[in-house]
Amino acid sequence: MQIPHPWNLSPEAAIALQHELAQHIILEDQVGEVRYIAGVDMAIHEEHNMAQAAVVLLSFPDLEIVERHIYEEPIQMPYVPGLLSFREAPSVLGAIRKLRQKPDLVMVDGQGIAHPRRIGIGAHLGLWLNIPTIGCAKSLLVGHYDKEALGEEAGSWVPLIYKKEVIGAMVRTRTRVNPMIISPGHLISLETSIRYVLACSKGYRLPEPTRQADKLSKDKTWIEPEAPEQPTLWS
Repeated sequence: MQIPHPWNLSPEAAIALQHELAQHIILEDQVGEVRYIAGVDMAIHEEHNMAQAAVVLLSFPDLEIVERHIYEEPIQMPYVPGLLSFREAPSVLGAIRKLRQKPDLVMVDGQGIAHPRRIGIGAHLGLWLNIPTIGCAKSLLVGHYDKEALGEEAGSWVPLIYKKEVIGAMVRTRTRVNPMIISPGHLISLETSIRYVLACSKGYRLPEPTRQADKLSKDKTWIEPEAPEQPTLWS
């Protein structure tokens, strides 16, 4: 398995690598005690050719903010449908490496295995970090589901199907609000992914870790704290 690997690849090479990496995704629970959950989100500033990632670390189960960081770097790859992780993951990894406390679980604004080649950014990051990851996407990339069977109440969910395979779930995180697309990334099952997402829901559509990361990624007044004197866990 080519982890780590270059990020600036031709589309053909990136697709070939995705096929290889997808074979190593583990969808069985290897989640230990969860005391800290990180949420990550991205912003792309095309006019400056910069990718900006935000990470927010929350305690669990009380969901109090422990750390917040932003990381920027030049975009390494143009936008290609299905290859989003090659464009966004490098800056996300840069943000995560600023954390002084290692997360036990990472929620990613994007797809886990709910992806044509079963390796969206959530799954890709999980492989790279070797940490359980969950994809928490706002829009559907692939698959179909039974809209009639999905209840209106928060906590309702139905399987997301693609090519006769369950690749995730449509989860109602807030009553009578559009569902989230939840899919496991790595080292976690779908059922456990749904359980943690619902446990992190505080009355909003987005689970609290990615909601806070989304807010931070848009905060133009944010000043990054000075780096700690000692190397972080990710150095």
